[in-house]
Order: sequence, then C-alpha cells, then structure tokens
Amino acid sequence: MTFVLDVIQVFISVMLVFLVLMHSGQDSGLSGFGMGGGGGTGRSPFSGGSLVERNLNRWTIGFAIVFVVNTIVLIKVG
Repeated sequence: MTFVLDVIQVFISVMLVFLVLMHSGQDSGLSGFGMGGGGGTGRSPFSGGSLVERNLNRWTIGFAIVFVVNTIVLIKVG
C-alpha cells in the first residue's frame, strides 16, 4: 500500500512542477504562446488564452489538493 502511494506521490509531484512551470509570467508562458495573439499584447477575451489559463489554474489547484491529501494519507499510513 505504501509503495503504491509513494509512486502516486512522485507522479503527482512531477505533474505539479510541470503545471506550475507552464503558468505565464508577465508576457510569457502558455497564454503567450501564440494563443493570445502577439505574445500577450492585444489579446481579446475570445482568443483562447483566458480559457487556457483558467483550465491550467484548475488543473494546478486540483493536483495541489491531491498532493496534500496523498501526503496526509502517507503520513497516517507510514
């Protein structure tokens, strides 16, 4: 049981790091990668960048919650 939770924890950790690195800074990241039109300048609400960022935020929050829950379970089991 602990081994399976450890493997899941490593997977969640890698995915969480990947998702955090995909977040945009000022004019870079996923929203500035050709989806926002011009690297972040002159974006319209319909260009797709805002939807991508919202979904990225949701995935990041979801993986963070799963990470915390899995960490608590590992502490209680181990």
